[in-house]
Amino acid sequence: MKLFRALISLLLSLIIVLGFVSPAWAFCGFYVAKADTKLYNKASQVIIARDSGRTVLTMANDFQGDVKDFAVVVPVPVVIQEKQVKVANPKIMERLDAFSAPRLVEYFDPDPCNQVEYNEALRPLPAPMSRSAGESRRRDSSLGVTVEARFNVGEYDILILSAKESDGLETWLIRNGYKIPRGAKQLLKPYIRQKMKFFVAKVNLDKFEQAGYEFLRPLQISYQSPKFMLPIRLGMINSTTEQDLIAYILSPKGQAELSNYRTVKIPSDANIPLFVKKEFGDFYKSLFQSAYTKEDKKVAFLEYAWDMGSCDPCSAEPLNPEELKQAGVFWLDTPQDQPLPPGGFSGRRPIPNSNVYITRLHVRYTRNKFPEDLMFQETSNRENFQGRYIMQHPFTGEVNCQAGKEYKKSLRKRFEEEAQTLAKLTNWNIQDIREKMKLSGQVSRSWWEKLLGFLR
Repeated sequence: MKLFRALISLLLSLIIVLGFVSPAWAFCGFYVAKADTKLYNKASQVIIARDSGRTVLTMANDFQGDVKDFAVVVPVPVVIQEKQVKVANPKIMERLDAFSAPRLVEYFDPDPCNQVEYNEALRPLPAPMSRSAGESRRRDSSLGVTVEARFNVGEYDILILSAKESDGLETWLIRNGYKIPRGAKQLLKPYIRQKMKFFVAKVNLDKFEQAGYEFLRPLQISYQSPKFMLPIRLGMINSTTEQDLIAYILSPKGQAELSNYRTVKIPSDANIPLFVKKEFGDFYKSLFQSAYTKEDKKVAFLEYAWDMGSCDPCSAEPLNPEELKQAGVFWLDTPQDQPLPPGGFSGRRPIPNSNVYITRLHVRYTRNKFPEDLMFQETSNRENFQGRYIMQHPFTGEVNCQAGKEYKKSLRKRFEEEAQTLAKLTNWNIQDIREKMKLSGQVSRSWWEKLLGFLR
């Protein structure tokens, strides 16, 4: 009993899970594993901090190869000035990933013969609260390309271009040493038609080597525009495989979602067998692929939505104010009605009760299933959601009461339901699941005899 009470004092939260007989059970539990971006070989990450038409976009570079070959072309809605671009701390992506990743949590059944603990566990919990040069210029002109701005930020040489024709822009980029895939003009054409500008960056090798960096750091761009979008089509030019994108959207309002594709919650709050603890990465990859296939491979999955001020259970501490600023959050100390200055976001007057709501969207995309760029919309929905998967440990002590006997009888059905749930979520073979459960001691006869003492 002392051990049980000591454990209770360490647990983070109470949640509602499926009952063993008929009622809903609420148990104390804690986070044990997370499904972060390390699971995916090709996972791009972006942070979008946005409020009232103002956006701070942070792009992580997952470029693999010689940095001299690196070049990025990003359509942007307005001309970007030097003061609106900075190099971000790469650790900020890791922090957001850790905080919002789908997680595995572990819970323990109470003693069914201890009526105080048992009744407390049975009590349903309320749902989470929802708060509310001359020649060069002439040559450029002949191609219909204008260099709107040219500057250096950190290890990057950056140009802001506008163009009248896509083939002219493609020719200009190739002439100026940018290695872009053939056929890019077809994908550049829609952006030129929309009169968008092009943020073009490549690595300044001298500065990169002098700084001694091992990896390219994220680029962060601030701008103001009614367009709330993320261009993904240019990244598909020479890709023949599926690509994963994780978008962390930070807002003072609530959840963000796609307006031109459906946003679907990842399957969550499922009780799964205990052996999954050792295979959680494989489990989540299988679950995601299964859900992705069922949704015809053309949706965005919501993996996390929560107020940054809290978490339940926590797989990482919420970001502190300084980290949030590094992630692009500007409304913590900038009045909401202050106009955007020419150099980007600034201001130091604090806003009372400012807050940050995080939405984590996971998009797996291909050229045929995602013919359009991602268009987002802000909502006032502050409903809490997380991809969470539950391991429920049975009570292992002596039970001599009638309630204990009923509890023991219910376990066989409960374990089979966990096996069936796991098979449905992952498309894993049910017999393989049952065998792994036996090997882990969850359903074998000798385990029943030893633990429960009622099979003879």
